[in-house]
Amino acid sequence: MSLLNQIDKSRAPRHVAIIMDGNGRWAKSQGRERTFGHYQGVESVRLALRAAKSSGVEFLTLYAFSTENWNRPKEEVDALMNLLVQSIIGELPELDENEVRMHAIGDLDKLPSECHSELKRAIAHTSTNNKLNLILALNYSARWEITHAVKQIVAEGIQPQDITDELFAKKLSTAGFPDPELLIRTSGEERISNFLLWQIAYAELYFVETLWPDFKEEDFYAAIVDFQSRERRFGKTSEQITGDALSPFTPNEP
Repeated sequence: MSLLNQIDKSRAPRHVAIIMDGNGRWAKSQGRERTFGHYQGVESVRLALRAAKSSGVEFLTLYAFSTENWNRPKEEVDALMNLLVQSIIGELPELDENEVRMHAIGDLDKLPSECHSELKRAIAHTSTNNKLNLILALNYSARWEITHAVKQIVAEGIQPQDITDELFAKKLSTAGFPDPELLIRTSGEERISNFLLWQIAYAELYFVETLWPDFKEEDFYAAIVDFQSRERRFGKTSEQITGDALSPFTPNEP
């Protein structure tokens, strides 16, 4: 029986973020070049989208390319950019079929021109879809994002006494999205790797040994089942949580 049947969709995390790790190691285990793992990982993205929609998740953020990834060998970076363009073009029919709306966060202006233009076209093309929001983190780094937000605040002449958590959140790339409630990282690594550092302050962290190309729908469901088994306290005691059951604290609701 599928783990999907164990999920209470009324309590599904509204926003799930995934660090898709292990493509290179998976390819090496197959005796192939690292780029082969990236191509195989596209199918796992497809499956994660379907699983998110089936689970009742509304927002899915995927860490697709970090600012640090530019330091990889040029051949691998070029392959990643080409794969991104091909995937965006090729996946549009399925995104439409499943009513998935695409967004992107990060320093997008520094992406290759073809990649940037196809990304903008896909975002515009899917703008009326309303079942699931797919957020691609591209040329993204949380430190870059936070620094960029500070620069905006300074440039706008906002006074220190007027700076609040709510105001700062509105200067981030994720303004308008709820904070992730669940962060998944594949491949057995237990690091955040400069991803959504502000936004995951209250997120549940879920680390799994599975390499990303092997991550299937049941793996996604297992993460949701685990999430629903946890008691989320937000700094409160168990007794306080029980007393506040009718009015739970939800950070950064848009």
